Amino acid sequence: MKNILLEINNGIAVVTLNRPDQLNALNRETISELSGLLDELNNNKNVRALILTGAGEKAFVAGADIKEFAHFNIEEGRALSADGQTELFDKLENMSKPCIAAINGYALGGGLELAMACHIRVANTIAKLGLPEVSLGVIPGYGGTQRLTRLVGMGKALEMICTAGMIDADEALKWGLVNHVTTPEELMAKATDIATKISRQSGAAIAQALHAVRAAYQANNGGFTAEIEAFGACFGTPDFIEGTSAFMERRKPDFSNK
Repeated sequence: MKNILLEINNGIAVVTLNRPDQLNALNRETISELSGLLDELNNNKNVRALILTGAGEKAFVAGADIKEFAHFNIEEGRALSADGQTELFDKLENMSKPCIAAINGYALGGGLELAMACHIRVANTIAKLGLPEVSLGVIPGYGGTQRLTRLVGMGKALEMICTAGMIDADEALKWGLVNHVTTPEELMAKATDIATKISRQSGAAIAQALHAVRAAYQANNGGFTAEIEAFGACFGTPDFIEGTSAFMERRKPDFSNK
C-alpha cells in the first residue's frame, strides 16, 4: 500500500494513514487502499480490534483532497459522495470488529467523518475537530450530517456544520463526540488499552453487539440518501466554484449565496 501502514500485534491491527505531507488528506487512492484493507482485516480471524490513526503529529485526517473534485459537476459530485460512503465510510461503520479512532491532531471534513464512522473515538489534547465544508460552498458528503447528529444531537450538529467551526478535544468530550481525551504521548496507549480489553472478550458476541447497536439507528437510512443528493446539488452552484477556488488560491471566499 502506498498511503497506509499496517501493524498487527496481539490481535490488534493498527492502521495508519500515511500522507503526513498532505496532513493525511483522503484522496481516491487512499480511500481505495483503506477499503480493501478493511475487507482483509474483517476476514482475518486473528484480528480482534482495529485502531485507525494518522501519521505525523499534526493531523489524524485533515479532510478530503479538494483538488480532486473542485471541478466536478452535479452528477460527479453525487457519485463522489455515494461511492465514498459505500466503499469506505459505511463499510467501516459496519465492520464486525470494533474500530477505534486515535485522533492525533486535525480531524476535519472527511477526516472527522472517518472518525465518526469508527465505533470508539479517543482524541489527544491538541486535536481539533470540525466539518468546514460550507466554507467551500458544499456540505459534508461522507455521512457527516447523519453521524454527527446521532452523536451530539441536532442543535450542536447544526452549529458545527453551519459555522464551519472547529472544536477542541475537551469540548468534543463534553459533547459526546469523543470517548476519551489524553495527552499526545498517551493517545496510542489509551487506544491500545481499549482494544486489548475488547480482544479478551467473545468476538462472536461483540460482532452481534455491533449489529444490534447499529440497528437502533438504521431503521430509516433515508438521511444518507438525502445527504448524497444535497451534496451533489452543491456542485452546480456558483458558491461551490467560488469556495473551492478560494481554498486553492489561499484567499477568503466571496460568496454570492447562489
